[in-house]
Amino acid sequence: MPAVRAERLCPDAVFVPPDFARYRAVSKLTREIFKRHTDLIEPLSLDEAYLDVTENKTGLATATRVARAIRAQIFEELNLTASAGVAPNKFLAKIASDWRKPNGLFVIQPEDIDSFLPPLPVGRLPGVGKVTELRLAEMGVKTVGDLRAFEMVDLERRFGRHGQRLFELARGIDLSPVVPDRPTQSISAEDTFERDVPLSETEPLIRRLAEKTWAASRKETRLPRTVVLKLKTSDFRILTRSLTPPSPPATCDDLTSIALSLRDRVNLGPKQLYRLVGVGLSNFYDPQDEPQAELFSNT
Repeated sequence: MPAVRAERLCPDAVFVPPDFARYRAVSKLTREIFKRHTDLIEPLSLDEAYLDVTENKTGLATATRVARAIRAQIFEELNLTASAGVAPNKFLAKIASDWRKPNGLFVIQPEDIDSFLPPLPVGRLPGVGKVTELRLAEMGVKTVGDLRAFEMVDLERRFGRHGQRLFELARGIDLSPVVPDRPTQSISAEDTFERDVPLSETEPLIRRLAEKTWAASRKETRLPRTVVLKLKTSDFRILTRSLTPPSPPATCDDLTSIALSLRDRVNLGPKQLYRLVGVGLSNFYDPQDEPQAELFSNT
């Protein structure tokens, strides 16, 4: 639930301000524990990462033993619990890591894939959002098992290149490698209106999307320089407006204010209708890499 809505529903609630500097520091300590076991680490956020432990530094015989060791070290050294998923690939490891949260360990062995996947709702597959899930439901597809009934050519005809990905995921196939230190390029949220609306009616959705984008960006260790507003007109033209302020937005209110100011830079006339709006952050950088300004004194 967005904090703004929570505050409206419970005006007497006490909101504790987050300490993202502390979160980043603990995230760095956690990553140091990961590095004792492997250098193949792909961070997803402050508190989540993929690890390839096919060959690990500690010589443990299985990935399950590595996961147990990492969870134990995080608890002993940082007094934090951690959930872990062990599987033959990234897609399945992600599902496994969510399976027994909080503070759980779940393992999907290669021989278990064909019994584990079919009963799952198709919405558990990466890239299957509300729109794709609705289109699949219209095809009679509600579970991964239902999706397996379709050949790749059928899915490609209906979903284009994403059809091949759906075909492979339904069978537990994911060949994407763990890529260490993959930098975040952008974070965004967008939504389509139930009906086409004039620009003057887009503010409520822009505010909601700014909240979602801001919340997602708080999981990232790097900071964004640029705010982006995306609009799609009723005739499917895509417009973008962006701004790189002197300093990154420091709060959700800052992000919202900039996004609304970008909307004011769109001038297609009052009769133009819009079907989609999006709010994004891009141009991420690591604050530690910023050059320090030279200091001069004259005494």
